[in-house]
Amino acid sequence: MTEPLNQEQLEAVMGLIVNAGNAKSDAMEAIQAAKKGDFEQAHEKLKAAEQALVEAHHSQTSLLTDEASGKPMNITLLTVHSQDHLMTSITFNDLAKEVVEIYERLAADE
Repeated sequence: MTEPLNQEQLEAVMGLIVNAGNAKSDAMEAIQAAKKGDFEQAHEKLKAAEQALVEAHHSQTSLLTDEASGKPMNITLLTVHSQDHLMTSITFNDLAKEVVEIYERLAADE
């Protein structure tokens, strides 16, 4: 049985999950705004998504720095989930940028 995460690790893991989730939500809202032709809002949401990903990366960097410094962390389902959430959000954010650009091109051609 693995030991639970300490408070600092738990906060970092939760920071990953929350910020990655916010990034994915903002990216989805960017696509919805672009679909309606509100490209200013779409770009604001993409910017917010990028900022949330930066915050998530800060949490991840904290965990990686601790491990590199000799403070190992137990791998729990929660830690795996946090990394999965981050990777999914990064991919979704990249895709959202492309979708917004496609909507902009379609609007320009009309």
